[in-house]
Amino acid sequence: MLKVKGLNVAYGGVQALWDVSIEAGEGEIVALLGANGAGKTTLLNAITGVIPALSGEAEFEGRRIDGMKSAELTEWGIAYLPEGGRLFPDMTIRENLEMGAFPRRMWRERAKRLRDVYAMFPKLREREKQLARTMSGGEQQMLAMGRGMMSNPRLCLFDELSYGLAPIMVDEVFGIVRSLRERGITVLMVEQNAYQTLELADRAYVLENGRVTLGGTSAELLGDDYVRKSYLGL
Repeated sequence: MLKVKGLNVAYGGVQALWDVSIEAGEGEIVALLGANGAGKTTLLNAITGVIPALSGEAEFEGRRIDGMKSAELTEWGIAYLPEGGRLFPDMTIRENLEMGAFPRRMWRERAKRLRDVYAMFPKLREREKQLARTMSGGEQQMLAMGRGMMSNPRLCLFDELSYGLAPIMVDEVFGIVRSLRERGITVLMVEQNAYQTLELADRAYVLENGRVTLGGTSAELLGDDYVRKSYLGL
């Protein structure tokens, strides 16, 4: 479904990604692991056209998407949730969700999409008139995920879903990601929580200094001595 081939990215004269190639198949959860500054967020930003690539390309269902505008990506069925969610703090929960249905194909179906999202996130239904800025960190993360679901995506890109969350909220958020796979939605996720992410994901890649250094099934990486020592603390 998603194919990234030979992607090179630079900030000014400093190269951040070197010939990165990854894939995510339909209905898979694929994780990107690596230390801070390894290039994980840069890769998501390059895939979604937030930053331009020097060379290489990203394809979604056979169509090239790098360099496209975010509104076009949403129309094509791609949802990108950057770190922190970037909510509209002075809007209500419902208003934030409706902002996720702005593509024309979804605006007509927003009532149905709201019902679906509320079924996935019952807490949001209970508090739909509450301002986003008054929610806890975990609740805001759920709202950001719910807003992404309003466009009925087939591919979700998540950047640090668990950042700053209490362990119980991490479990809940990861459970939601698992449910997306059950719905046939492909997920590409950047995470620092390596062990829990590998337990969740089907496959994973390790980025170091802007290069993919390892890739394989989650079981393979969980058993890899280097990954266990460098990323799992084992």
